[in-house]
Amino acid sequence: MQPTTSPTALHGIRVLDLSRILAGPWCTQVLADLGADVIKVERPQRGDDTRSWGPPFLPTAQGQDSQESAYFLGANRNKRSITCDFSTPDGQALIRALVPHCDVLVENLKVGDMARYGLDHASLSRLNPRLVFCSITGFGQTGPYRQRAGYDFAIQGLGGFMSITGERDDLPGGGPQKGGVAVADLFTGMYAATAILAALRHAEATGQGQAIDMALLDSQVAMLANLGANYLTHGQYHQQVPGRMGNAHANIVPYQVFEVAPLSNGLGQYIIVAVGNDNQFAKLCAVLGHPDWAQDPRFAQNAQRVRHRNVIVPMLAEALKRWAKGDILQALEAQHVPCGPINGLDEVFADPHIQARGMVQSWQHPLNPALQLVDSPMRLSRTPTTQRHPPPMLGQHTHEVLHELLSWDDARINDLRAKGVL
Repeated sequence: MQPTTSPTALHGIRVLDLSRILAGPWCTQVLADLGADVIKVERPQRGDDTRSWGPPFLPTAQGQDSQESAYFLGANRNKRSITCDFSTPDGQALIRALVPHCDVLVENLKVGDMARYGLDHASLSRLNPRLVFCSITGFGQTGPYRQRAGYDFAIQGLGGFMSITGERDDLPGGGPQKGGVAVADLFTGMYAATAILAALRHAEATGQGQAIDMALLDSQVAMLANLGANYLTHGQYHQQVPGRMGNAHANIVPYQVFEVAPLSNGLGQYIIVAVGNDNQFAKLCAVLGHPDWAQDPRFAQNAQRVRHRNVIVPMLAEALKRWAKGDILQALEAQHVPCGPINGLDEVFADPHIQARGMVQSWQHPLNPALQLVDSPMRLSRTPTTQRHPPPMLGQHTHEVLHELLSWDDARINDLRAKGVL
């Protein structure tokens, strides 16, 4: 990220963020990184649920655990936090007062809750016709499941992701497997940010805001990608449902993890080989000392390799086991055959390329001036992402925001605080 003096793509855009947990905060963090002023509205005393999702918690400068979870820190940089109980009439009035000063509102309450509070799109658009109102729920605003609570883990199962993730059922360790991170939440957050940017462009052109209906299940089904297309274009006609394939690829061979020679202590070593075309396959075969494999009509073209994967993959596996990890990676990279190691997170953050790309940034957090966080991956040449606010303490900016946007004095703010609204 660049210093705060750099221009930003979303300078002048203000987002009222009523979301919590991950999908909504991930969406608004993307907008915040791009320069939007994101005002995170949190419940008094408790805040976003993820503040307590630890350990690990941020160590203070003295090395003691704070109450700021690493989970929360990872999804809420560049935001300002205010507290407001908008289940109360006074809290609802505060949200309505803020809406005319905002371009976007993001919420992930249960279907119908915003209307019950008088804070739905129809109500708020009367106060701000340009408002982009983004709702994020498990199942969307319509459909027979709309009243269900939606959680990433359950969505991964319901949406088919767990049926295609994990080792094959006929091998040890086979069975349903979720993603290592909350993929449905993260994809929904990214899709939501994209939809918001499109809606902002429309509002700029027409003066009209709109409602955006984002569902975790929709996003999960959309991210089935080639496997969803495989089923719709072939599987449903031939009663073939894609299943788990471990680390293999449904449409490309070889494109998977292979074991190589173990370390001297017997510890297993593994690499990824990700051949994307027939020329790369020929180079792989040459490196392994079997150029004839690339001439075999069963393997010369990818379509045939996919059909004969049970033949060629064991042959490749046997050949690769004779190579030390470093030697085979060096040999394949020299021939431009896509490959790579399988790194732990310690190795990821020590990688010289990751460091050169600046993917870890330090932040001046009030509790620890040496806080480090993963940076945004977006690299814009003219309007780079910026560092403006470390992940906020609960309600850190309440006075600042209400003074700045609403010109409220301390007495009015303190009165609402005394009532438990702030």
